[in-house]
Amino acid sequence: MKLVVQVRLLPTPEQAAALEATLHACNESATWVSEVAFARGEFKNFTLRRHTYDTVKSRWGLGAQAAQHVIKKTCDAYTTLKANLKAGNLGRPGSKRYRRAAEKPVVFRPQGAQPYDDRMLSWQIPGRTVSIWTTGGRVKSVAFTASAEQLATLALYRKGESDLLERDGMWFLNAPCEVPEAPLNTEPVDFLGIDLGIVNIATTSDGESLAGRELNRLRTRERGLRAKLQKKSTPSAKRRLKKRRRKEARRAKDINHKIAKHVVAEAERTGRGIALEDLTGIRERVRLRKPQRATHSSWSFAQLGQFIAYKARRAGVPVVHVDPAYTSRACAECGHIDKANRISQAWFACRSCGFVDHADSNSSRNIRARAWELWRRGAQSTAPAPPRTPRGGTGRKRSITASDARCASPAL
Repeated sequence: MKLVVQVRLLPTPEQAAALEATLHACNESATWVSEVAFARGEFKNFTLRRHTYDTVKSRWGLGAQAAQHVIKKTCDAYTTLKANLKAGNLGRPGSKRYRRAAEKPVVFRPQGAQPYDDRMLSWQIPGRTVSIWTTGGRVKSVAFTASAEQLATLALYRKGESDLLERDGMWFLNAPCEVPEAPLNTEPVDFLGIDLGIVNIATTSDGESLAGRELNRLRTRERGLRAKLQKKSTPSAKRRLKKRRRKEARRAKDINHKIAKHVVAEAERTGRGIALEDLTGIRERVRLRKPQRATHSSWSFAQLGQFIAYKARRAGVPVVHVDPAYTSRACAECGHIDKANRISQAWFACRSCGFVDHADSNSSRNIRARAWELWRRGAQSTAPAPPRTPRGGTGRKRSITASDARCASPAL
């Protein structure tokens, strides 16, 4: 499987200046290539190269490899744009957002990532340095920092182009690695159900609750601090805002990594698979009061699901996604479904059999049962299927098909 190892470069001021000039030149030339491609309607690599290659080399002083990467990067950007437009990720055709994306050329940020192949970048992993091409010549002995695990992964599995990028004054290299996967466990003894939430980030069918109280407090504090600094709007306040950029996102990402690692390790240790909810489109399906919107929008369930999926794939643990419909209202003991069963955010009490449990624990048990039923029927370890385009109305199809492992009947 493909993993990306990110290492931080530690350039000297002179080296940083050379890297910055190179990134600016590459992205400025990419924006010009994008304008030519848009005007001519040419978005294929070899065709576009005939119109732009010589100019990119002479005008911006790029080498042959860098010029080709700039042109290819531009073509890839339009391929991605076309796919997003087709998938509806940028709104419906004719909408303001759709037209804003489709009716003008793609523009590249000055600090945008630039691909580097092995002719332009060489790694000296034991010495923790790289030699990298710039518009001012080859810059050697650029130091980088990485953990022992990252160094081992780079030394054994690095393959393909690396990306150079700048973020908040820091320099990074993203290096792709082809890491071997463990054989998939095709005969799990059971499934570990995971209920994803906001108050409790993840609750397992074993009854373990991984609370998000600390993260939610941090997000509330960060929102309040951002509002105060934006209102103040002094140079000092702007400096503090810039310094705190992405702090909340980094914290949430770190917590999600730890939760995913713990969940996968537990499933691997006990020989079980992992059952997750398919929450695709949940933001569009719910209506919230204004005070709830910021909390719901910052809910990083998709990121946690991705982390669990790739860590499970590397460990050979099967993952099944099930339809989340009525998992919070159905009794895990008798199967009775009633809205009144969910007496509060935290507690579940069945109106039929009297079963009482923590609401998230009850939901995770329902998710486990649905995943086991899907696996018994022949569903494979899959990521969620892409959402279907509705032909009319807003309802979702809830059924089981031979090739679709994302939906399970609420009656299971």
